[in-house]
Amino acid sequence: MRNRNIETDHLSAVMAMLGPAPNRYADPAAWDRLHAELGIRLPADYQVLVDAYAPVQLNHHLYLHHPATERWNLGRQIRDTVRAWSEVEWDGLDPDEDPRLLFGLEELSFGTPQGLWPIASTDRGETVFLVAAARPPPGSWSRTGRSAGRGTTWASPSGSTATSSARTWAAPTAPPTTPARCGCAGSR
Repeated sequence: MRNRNIETDHLSAVMAMLGPAPNRYADPAAWDRLHAELGIRLPADYQVLVDAYAPVQLNHHLYLHHPATERWNLGRQIRDTVRAWSEVEWDGLDPDEDPRLLFGLEELSFGTPQGLWPIASTDRGETVFLVAAARPPPGSWSRTGRSAGRGTTWASPSGSTATSSARTWAAPTAPPTTPARCGCAGSR
């Protein structure tokens, strides 16, 4: 119970820092379709954050997509990113480049029940991943991770959910920027 309160506090802190939530595309049916398509449930706090602000570019760096939009579709973003990362050759990496060591994974996979799930990205080429627990309770995740890609160091920000990563990368000085405000069309 205590852990749930800690996570809720992170979500409240992030949302207070970002300001009023437009909730433009909040749609439970879109999440149901995405979860059915992916075969997993994304964390509830991540869904709340995405529903509240996405599609958005936070702090001029972190992009969040939404499952109810056509142009900035979260499902398509996850599938495309899983496909791209799955094509990377992972043998022969230096220890600081190997996500298997950081996350304690025997085998590296993307978009699988025990693998890494890309949930956000930055304009600096970084990707935010959820790391699935070996035997997770429904809807839970072991932790988040991020990487700037092959040849760079992977990191595991403090916290156990997507909200912790968003909190890590969102600065209090910059309000959310919708794709329309950053020169991209923000249409469904």
